[in-house]
Amino acid sequence: MLKGKVAMITGASSGIGAAAARLFAEEGAAVVLMARRGDRLEQLVAEIRAAGGRALAVEGDVCSSDDVERAVTAAVDTFGGLDAAFNNAGYATVGTPLLEMDDEDYARTMDVNVRGVWNCLRRQLPVMLASGGGAVVNTSSVAGVLASSASAAYVAAKHAVIGLSRAAAREYGDRGIRVNALVVGSTRTEMMDQVIAGSREVEERFEARTLRRRMASPDEIAQAAVWLCSDRAAFVTGAAVPVDGGRTAV
Repeated sequence: MLKGKVAMITGASSGIGAAAARLFAEEGAAVVLMARRGDRLEQLVAEIRAAGGRALAVEGDVCSSDDVERAVTAAVDTFGGLDAAFNNAGYATVGTPLLEMDDEDYARTMDVNVRGVWNCLRRQLPVMLASGGGAVVNTSSVAGVLASSASAAYVAAKHAVIGLSRAAAREYGDRGIRVNALVVGSTRTEMMDQVIAGSREVEERFEARTLRRRMASPDEIAQAAVWLCSDRAAFVTGAAVPVDGGRTAV
């Protein structure tokens, strides 16, 4: 689906981002992988290259506009451009009531989830516009459409991700840019493993909220991102696409 394209993926060192890195490469894209944990990125790049794919690691934090600029520049310098982006880096806290959340956690939640997407759009879109178009997928959450069990700051941040995605889609749609958001449900990632912390009762509560009665695998989320970045989704833009096992259907 992505043969000949160049894609940038953030939050690529684990979970959904790492699954997407493998899948985007399998589907033919040259992938530029960004995350703070450079050692994990290098291991993933080596794995993708060993399988015959093209990949580049750029260690960095999406909260830093300079780091994002380096990643976008690396995509252009190494692979000749940027056709797609999966802005997936995120940070979450669960179970902390609004009045008990400290300023540092609030700032970190907003910075990674909102400023991170803002920084990426600001650096990715000019390159795509210069080449005649592209596709961006931003990771939101069921917390982006309803008040979930996540913190109030996370709920606010993921609502903002959908707003940014729709605004960018509206502003640049007539210039060949598509921008969509994924409404992601409970997924078995490193972050989720920390939340459930070995408690089968907590795990069952997450599973019971979906119509499928289970959590998603990271690959299932990555599959949706690949499709949205491909030409097969050419008429899909400005959408908040649920990949949540039916969590928001009831």
